[in-house]
Amino acid sequence: MMTAARSIMGALAALAVLASCNGPAQPPAAVTGEAMVAAADPLAVEAGLEILRAGGSAIDAAIAVEVTLGLVEPESSGIGGGGFLIHYRGRDEAIDAYDGREWAPAGATPDMFLVDGKPLSFELAQASGKSIGAPGLIPMLKLAHEQHGKLPWAKLFEPAIRLAEEGFPVGPRLSRSFAQHKDLLAADAQARAIYLDANGLPWPQGHVLKNPLYAQSLRAIAAEGPAALTSGAIAEAIVASAQREPRAGTLTVADLQAYQPRRLDPLCAPFRVYSVCTMPSPSSANAMLSILGLYERARPTPESPHNVQAPNLQDWAAYVWASRLSYVDRDHYMADDRFVQAPTKELIAPSYLDARASLIDLGMGRATIPVGTPAGEELRNRWGSEAMQEHGTTHLSVVDHDGNAVSLTATIESEYGSHRMAGGFWLNNQLTDFSLEPVIGGKPAANAVAPRKAPRSSMSPSIITDKDGKLVLVVGSMGGSTIIASVSRTVIGVLDWQQTPQEAVGTASFFARTPEIIAEKSRMPAETSNALRALGWNIVEGELWSGTHAIQVTPKGLVGGADPREEGKAIALPALP
Repeated sequence: MMTAARSIMGALAALAVLASCNGPAQPPAAVTGEAMVAAADPLAVEAGLEILRAGGSAIDAAIAVEVTLGLVEPESSGIGGGGFLIHYRGRDEAIDAYDGREWAPAGATPDMFLVDGKPLSFELAQASGKSIGAPGLIPMLKLAHEQHGKLPWAKLFEPAIRLAEEGFPVGPRLSRSFAQHKDLLAADAQARAIYLDANGLPWPQGHVLKNPLYAQSLRAIAAEGPAALTSGAIAEAIVASAQREPRAGTLTVADLQAYQPRRLDPLCAPFRVYSVCTMPSPSSANAMLSILGLYERARPTPESPHNVQAPNLQDWAAYVWASRLSYVDRDHYMADDRFVQAPTKELIAPSYLDARASLIDLGMGRATIPVGTPAGEELRNRWGSEAMQEHGTTHLSVVDHDGNAVSLTATIESEYGSHRMAGGFWLNNQLTDFSLEPVIGGKPAANAVAPRKAPRSSMSPSIITDKDGKLVLVVGSMGGSTIIASVSRTVIGVLDWQQTPQEAVGTASFFARTPEIIAEKSRMPAETSNALRALGWNIVEGELWSGTHAIQVTPKGLVGGADPREEGKAIALPALP
C-alpha cells in the first residue's frame, strides 16, 4: 500500500526545489488568438508560418516544417527516416494517429547484428547498411495530407526547396554538430561535398550552406509524391547506399515499394480531468501514459498553484517512481504488435495502474523494480528484458486558424542516422532500435528483428483535450528513450504544476529508466538530487537529450514553448485578413 512520507520527508520537503535551468535564458512565451508553430529551428518555423499565412491547414504547415528541418537540422530527421503524427480536427474534435515508422527489409533476420554469436557494437551496427529500414516519413505525410490538407501537395515543399537552393546560414548548434562529427561527414562522398570545405573542414557558423541535391529530391517528391522514393533514381540511390560495404544491408527497391503507412486510432488515457492521446504500437508511448497515471495515483490532489519551476520533493519522488515502474514494463513487453502480443492497453488499464501504484512509497527509493503482470504470468515469462538507449529525433507542434492541430515526431534515429546519404539526405539507422540480440537471458526478445517488422519506438507525439473534447495542449519531444520522460514531465508541468509551456519544457529533470537515475547535468540543483539520494535513489549527473515543443490553448489565446536546449522557437500568427 502507498505510504505517507516518512520523517525524513518532512525535513526534505522544506527544500526549495528549484528546477529551473542554469543554461540559456527562457524565450518569452508567445500568445495569439489564432495559429502557432513550435519547432527546433527558426527557419523551419518560418516555413510553417508561410504555409499558414497562405491559408494552409495544420498538416500542410507541419509538412513544410518537417521537410525544412531535414535541411537545416539534417542530423535529426528527414525524408530518409520515419515518424509518428497525431492530428486533431477542430470542427468535430476527432483525433487520428498516423504511423510512418520504418520497416525492416524482407531479407532481415533476427541474428543480422550478430558476428560469431556476439552482437556488433552499437557504433558499428549504426554506421552500416544493416541499420537502414524502408523510409516511412513521406508516405505517412502524404496519407495525412490526403485526409487533412488544404493547399496543393507541391506548394508545401516550396520553402525548403528555396532554402536548399539559395542557402541558409549555419547556426551554432549545427556548426557544433559538424565539428563533433567531422570524421563521419568526411567518410561519405555526398556529405563531404555538402558539409565540408575544400580542405575537408566543416563549414563554420554563419556560412551560407546550400544543398542542391536535397532540392532536387524535394522537387521530385513534390511532383510525384512517395513514388519518387520507391522507383527511379532516388530509390536506386537509397538501395545502393544501403547495400554498400562494409556491413552491407539487404534493403531493395521491392522493400521500398512494399512500405505502407497506416492511419490508426490513437491510444488515449485520462490524466486528472483531461484525455491524453498519443501513438499506439509500434510506439511505446503507452509508457508515457503509464507515468501520468501512476503519478496521479501517487499525488491524488495536485498542490496548485505551484511555485513556477519549483515542483516539491514529493512531486519529484512520485515522478521518479512512476517512471521506474513504467520503463521496466516498457522495456520488457513493448514491440510491434503486428508481430508479437504487446499488452499496450493492459499496461495502462486502471486496475493495473492501481496495482503498480501500491508499490510506491514516496518516503524511500528502491533499487530493483519488478516487471509487472498486466496480461498473465505466461506473457511475462515469455520475453527477456532489455534497456537499449536511443538518441536523436525532432518534434514539431502546430495549431492552425481553424483549430486543427498536429503533433509530429520524426527521426532518422541516431545523429546522422546510418552515416550514409542518398539524394542529399541522410538514411536512417532505425533498425538498431531492434534488439541487437534475438535472445536475452535465454528468452526471446519481443523487439527482435523480423522482416517487414517496425522497431519499437519511444516517440510520443501527443494531443490533450478537456472533458468536452476541446483542445488543451499539443506536445512532443526528441531524445530517444528520454522522450517518454520529457513528454510526461511537460504534461505534468503544464496541467499540474501550473507552468506555462515555456517553463515546463525548460524545467530541469530526472531520467529514471534504470536503477541509475540521471539528474540533468548543470541544470538540476544539487540540493534536489541530494534530497532524492537521501531517500535511497541512486542519483548520478548526466546529459539529457531533449527538444520538447508545446502549444497550449488558453482563454487568452495560444501559448507556446520551445526547448531552450535547442535553437527552436514558438511563433504565433494573428487572425487571417
